[in-house]
Amino acid sequence: MGKLGVVGAGFSGAVIARQLAEAGYVVEIFERRDHVAGNCYTRRDPETGILAHVYGPHIFHTDDERVWRYVNRYAQFEPYTNRVKAVAGGRVFSLPINLLTINQFFGKTFDPRQAAAFVAGLGDASIVDPQSFEEQALRFVGRELYAAFFEGYTIKQWGVSPAELPASILKRLPVRFNYDDNYFAHRYQGMPHAGYTALVERWLDHPAITIHVDTAFEREVCGDYLHVFYSGPIDAWFGYTEGRLGYRTLDFEPIRGQGDFQGCAVLNYCDRDVPYTRISEHKYFAPWERHDKTLCFKEFSRSCGPSDIPYYPIRLVREKTQLGRYVERARAERGVTFVGRLGTYRYLDMDVTIREALETADLFLAARRLGVAMPAFVHDPLA
Repeated sequence: MGKLGVVGAGFSGAVIARQLAEAGYVVEIFERRDHVAGNCYTRRDPETGILAHVYGPHIFHTDDERVWRYVNRYAQFEPYTNRVKAVAGGRVFSLPINLLTINQFFGKTFDPRQAAAFVAGLGDASIVDPQSFEEQALRFVGRELYAAFFEGYTIKQWGVSPAELPASILKRLPVRFNYDDNYFAHRYQGMPHAGYTALVERWLDHPAITIHVDTAFEREVCGDYLHVFYSGPIDAWFGYTEGRLGYRTLDFEPIRGQGDFQGCAVLNYCDRDVPYTRISEHKYFAPWERHDKTLCFKEFSRSCGPSDIPYYPIRLVREKTQLGRYVERARAERGVTFVGRLGTYRYLDMDVTIREALETADLFLAARRLGVAMPAFVHDPLA
């Protein structure tokens, strides 16, 4: 049937490799790092024994039945509810903004209807069609809540003024007029009992899959494969000839000690004068385990340099223009499909990454049956 190449052993590459190996193809995977699972990589901290999310916290959440069934075929998922707290102005609040947050912040005892009316009155009604993150926040929550919870955190996270970011970013942050402090509203939410690395290793555990870690893929060998699925940075594939696409990267400062450090999994720091965006206490991501010691990480966001790990695509006007040029060139390629967060330069949650990988494998098998070419993109990066 021919040999397939997969570049990257994160969620995209691992799921595509597993699906096509089960369909009878021989798959060879190339991974630059010395481990699989990409930025979802988890490992035991040798000093504390805590299962650490090495590249920052990852909580699995989805409404997608197919994806939820799929991940549960390969891992035991434990129930987990993400409850985030935030420090703003020297006080601790619950996120996302909910009825408790509103009552605490303003010193009120509103019921849901009173709170909704009050917050509506705070909003700037003169902003009819919000175009920026800042306008979106001011229109719907007003100046005080925006300044306390969004402005400083966003500047630290993205390195630009919220007035320069699209309104769509804030649409992912709900305001609730009840006491629900579950950060996500999806039907399914959980954590793999043995960690994400174990989940990815199960996907890759197939006799038709060969993995090369610490190994870069060279474009010159594309002809050795029936098809290549590329989940690395799209600009890297073309040697950055149109310039480097902008990303934010993260630095982590570890904190180890006895007992508990902060009493919750994630504590955001919203004030601009605090240099880090949040502290995560990793034993709280596996509440079924017990540890006398603790392991935390302060998280710092900054611009991504050439030798850094890219986390969040910026996708502002300049980057979208660059991306358009890379997409045009990618569509002229033959025998390669660009997938995943880096390959399509899009922010993707884990469940969306898995769904798109499954669809990519489905489309490849259908294309082979029909004798038609596989496209460069199954999911349009410009959409």
